[in-house]
Amino acid sequence: MQEVIERFKQLAQIPHCSFQTGQMREYLVEFSLGCGCEVEVDAVGNIHAYKGNPKICLQSHYDMVCMGKAPIIEVDEKEGFLYAKDSSLGADNGIGIAIMLEALKKFEEIECLFTNDEEVGLVGANALEHTIISKHLLNLDHECDSDVTIGCAGGVDILAQMGYKRIKKEGEVYEVEVYGLKGGHSGIDILENPTNSIKILASFIAKNKGEIVEFNGGERINSIPKYATAKVIFPTAPKESKHIKWRALGRENVEVCASSTQLLQILNAFSHGIRAYNVELGITQTSINLALVTMEYQSIHFSLFARSNDAQSLRDIEFETLEFFRAFGCEAKSEKFYLPWEPKKNEFSSKVLEVMKKYNPKARLYAIHAGLECGIIGAKQPGLECCAIGPNIYHPHSTDERCEIASIEKIAKVVFELIRSQ
Repeated sequence: MQEVIERFKQLAQIPHCSFQTGQMREYLVEFSLGCGCEVEVDAVGNIHAYKGNPKICLQSHYDMVCMGKAPIIEVDEKEGFLYAKDSSLGADNGIGIAIMLEALKKFEEIECLFTNDEEVGLVGANALEHTIISKHLLNLDHECDSDVTIGCAGGVDILAQMGYKRIKKEGEVYEVEVYGLKGGHSGIDILENPTNSIKILASFIAKNKGEIVEFNGGERINSIPKYATAKVIFPTAPKESKHIKWRALGRENVEVCASSTQLLQILNAFSHGIRAYNVELGITQTSINLALVTMEYQSIHFSLFARSNDAQSLRDIEFETLEFFRAFGCEAKSEKFYLPWEPKKNEFSSKVLEVMKKYNPKARLYAIHAGLECGIIGAKQPGLECCAIGPNIYHPHSTDERCEIASIEKIAKVVFELIRSQ
């Protein structure tokens, strides 16, 4: 399946960060037309390509989370994995797109749905205008080659804001930076309890009795924060701390945040991470990611992303988080709420599992603590049977993202066998 790998490398050279997908959309449309497909594009950029009398629709999103140097992506192969040098790789969901393009070349009975801006609130799926022809939808956005996913978490963005005043003060000023953290996907990787850069920086400043001049942390609302920086006045030189480096700037007259204590209390008191674990499914059930803190001249903005595989638990954590920030005097709101996809076996998922077990005897039915578009698409089109598969991708949404090459080949074989057997 080297053609899939090479196709992915070609796709990586086309910029396709979320909200900046125009070039990739043009490429996918032209490619699909060149394969003899009927092609339709809806108002939000979802691409529907089909030919013949298909029984399975393949679906992937064509935007990616751009970290580091992305959208400049230099793909490398090492020890059986694909990497990117100093950027996110975009295997989420570029590998799925590459498999779909090869399927368009190989088969005459084929349907593909390329969705847009999944990584920023499942925009494409939520606004989908196309009607799927096939009775079966195979999503290629999963990240473990032993799973046939039949359920996913719902999610909601929570945004809070507090105003503050600045006061002039003279003192010893320091630049402080968090380094050496892994970051990662806020749903999949949160089970590993990776350190949150915002939390570690706020704790360091509070323990050293600092007053904040500037504070900024996080990269994307669906990424566990890897970086955070601050400019701070400390009464004495701060103590050494793991993952913290600082540089003394000398004595200066600066404007400090008059609400430094309140800001640090908010960040240190908030419980980031796993809130509940589902023993039956063997997955995180409910979690929340304290994703972004940005400081403007007179306002501080907080962005969080909550997930749950249980609808009531998602509503509960949404309510509790809004109440938490309002208790500190912040303005708070939620948006982009979507319900979880409740796991249910069906004839199609059983067929996919049967084929998967030929290539991985440990294959199983599974539900994931992350959002998948097939749950939303399936709710829009009653009777559509959906499931999701994909290759082994580690640390998506980060500069440490890598994808196992043998796993890509395995999933491609499964997809092509399923199409042949329709």
